[in-house]
Amino acid sequence: MKNKDKNYQPWEKSFDKIVTPLEEFIHEETTSGFFLMISAILAMFFANSFLSHHYEHILHTELAISITGMGELRYTLHHWINDGLMALFFLIVGLEIKREVIVGELSDPKAAMMPIVAAIGGMVVPALFFYSINFGTDAAAGWGIPMATDIAFAVGVLVLLGSRVPKTVLAFLVGLAIVDDLGAVMVIALFYTEQIFLNWLYLVIAALGLLIIINRMGIRKPLPYFIIGTVLWFAMLQSGIHATLAGVLVALTIPVKPKFDHMLFIDHMNEILASLKETRNKQTNNKSTCIIHDGESRALLQTLENGVHSVESPLQRLEHTMHMPVAFIVIPLFALANAGIPVDISSIGQTLTHPVALGVMVGLILGKLIGVAGVTWLAIKLGIGKLPEGMTTSHLVGVGLLAGIGFTMSIFISELGFANNPEYLLMAKTGVLFASMMTGICGYLWLRFTAK
Repeated sequence: MKNKDKNYQPWEKSFDKIVTPLEEFIHEETTSGFFLMISAILAMFFANSFLSHHYEHILHTELAISITGMGELRYTLHHWINDGLMALFFLIVGLEIKREVIVGELSDPKAAMMPIVAAIGGMVVPALFFYSINFGTDAAAGWGIPMATDIAFAVGVLVLLGSRVPKTVLAFLVGLAIVDDLGAVMVIALFYTEQIFLNWLYLVIAALGLLIIINRMGIRKPLPYFIIGTVLWFAMLQSGIHATLAGVLVALTIPVKPKFDHMLFIDHMNEILASLKETRNKQTNNKSTCIIHDGESRALLQTLENGVHSVESPLQRLEHTMHMPVAFIVIPLFALANAGIPVDISSIGQTLTHPVALGVMVGLILGKLIGVAGVTWLAIKLGIGKLPEGMTTSHLVGVGLLAGIGFTMSIFISELGFANNPEYLLMAKTGVLFASMMTGICGYLWLRFTAK
């Protein structure tokens, strides 16, 4: 950069920072993991303190929305968070999946082979462990709980290790977690839907078809997608399919191609910048440096901003815009509403040996390690693929441990699988929290002392 000797204000130095989409994604996921951890700790405090009664009362407070001609939607606050706000989380999940498949770690079939193999192993083996422990009981329906990996927590732990872990390991974990999210979405759609109402399902199909049509028509503004997506969410809520999956369907229809060609954008922006510089030179006698006093410069800057938005991929821009509110509001609220588990120290041993809690813990701790590290190692020996450059078997074991952090999606699937069984739900959540804490600590220590 030129003019390094100038005295920049701290916020002006941000112009010198150029980050890749992967670096921005990792930063946002790390921040999300921090807020998620704080929210989980607060939820545990509320559930095990003198505030527990108020905590439960707030979560079960009913909120209603009246829709003209369609009646009234009346649900508890807990339900609105899990079925409403979490649709935005699944929107981000869908955008991340689409980006990774098109331009990310999963866009190259050869490079994507090992993360895909690791993710499949990391889903199948934990599910088998849980199912075998709870075989023959109604608790076996929770087999999908230990399949998930919480990307925010897992990436956050890797970032704490800094330069001890090469970037290829981070990219491998991101690719694995994205495929894992896709698997969790498919499991929720196929196996955790109890009853389907066809009339509403037809509306879901119609809304999805309309989203595809406006995509093919070249519409790049987010508002039409938001309006139709809201209709799609409402129809899925009434159809029996879990409403949050509407977020994934909307994400898959968001356009990838920008409105403007980037080379034409560069030429046009150069002309605007030249005009801006010329306008500024005319104002040399003006003592004020604030651009608010220069109408022509303001107009040029607005044109510049419009051009930047038009040359950006709508998918990239929406993911960037939505990631922060989801990380700072939606996910923390989900943790506050779902991680509040009452703990009885006197019976903790009995709780952790309950088949449901045991199945979740064995699945996330041992199943993920064997499924991710073991299956990947076997695939390498069979010549199916190889680890990314700089990644060793020791790194692979560490990734297998960190993949056992299942927090957000595992708790979400617990809510679906055991919605009508509070005892099993409590045991499942306890298992998720305990296993996620253990695998996070073990994964960090393993990589801290073995990885070079």
